[in-house]
Amino acid sequence: MDRPENVSELTGALRQGGYLADRGLATALFVAIRLHRPVLLEGEVGVGKTEVAKVLASVFGRRLIRLQCYEGIDTSQALYEWDYARQMLHIRALSEHQVADSDAVDKLFGPKFLLERPLLEAVRAGDQAVLLIDEIDRADDEFEAFLLEVLSDFQISIPEIGTIKAASPPLVILTSNRTRELHDALKRRCLYHWIGYPTAEREVEIVLLREPAVGEALTRKVVAAVHRLRELDLAKPPGVAETIDWARTLSFLGEEDLSASVASDTLGSVVKERDDLELVRDNLADITSGA
Repeated sequence: MDRPENVSELTGALRQGGYLADRGLATALFVAIRLHRPVLLEGEVGVGKTEVAKVLASVFGRRLIRLQCYEGIDTSQALYEWDYARQMLHIRALSEHQVADSDAVDKLFGPKFLLERPLLEAVRAGDQAVLLIDEIDRADDEFEAFLLEVLSDFQISIPEIGTIKAASPPLVILTSNRTRELHDALKRRCLYHWIGYPTAEREVEIVLLREPAVGEALTRKVVAAVHRLRELDLAKPPGVAETIDWARTLSFLGEEDLSASVASDTLGSVVKERDDLELVRDNLADITSGA
């Protein structure tokens, strides 16, 4: 599929790729694809924000280009760098006469020695790519401001080479876990969608879509237990990804029920903090009751 003709077609394509999108998310993605707008997805950890980009790339046959943000990321790590090691080897291979030749030296800063980083790679790939800018909230304000220019024009100026502009912009998905508030300027350039925890019935559908080998009865018990976990005062409540992982683990072990003892043995699939583990173990009877 090149691009969807309507929201329903996109919803179906995502489902075939293993992603169950609600109407609001599918609408935002449809508009983004057709109008070349970036999409900012915010929500709790593990609710499927990153997975959206992966599935879109898969179902539309595009390259997935991922820029993982972190504290201290700078433009060279996001745009491009010069391959200094190869440049030095090239210089050593030149004769004294060649080194004195300005044209030979200028070639050191040509495409041959340019290392593409995700943003430059995405600009060159254009609409054949899905650019995932993951966890933008982890980057600092300066990097976020720099990103505004790239998202506005989708062109990159390299002094030694010139300006490289995308013939047609890639599909851009930004994700944020809200560890800090993003600037309004970035939000205004994007379509926005919040992905929250799904209802129990919806989460059962998601698990069965991703892990059809897991029986429906076990899936419902796992989902019910996870929803009780989210009601506790946990440092890191489990997301949908953890629900899927827990169901997969239980199915692999051949379990058909979720008793307190089975849950205790497999908590590492769904709870990832030591303090949370202690709190959950103190409440296992309530968590698995009726599950």
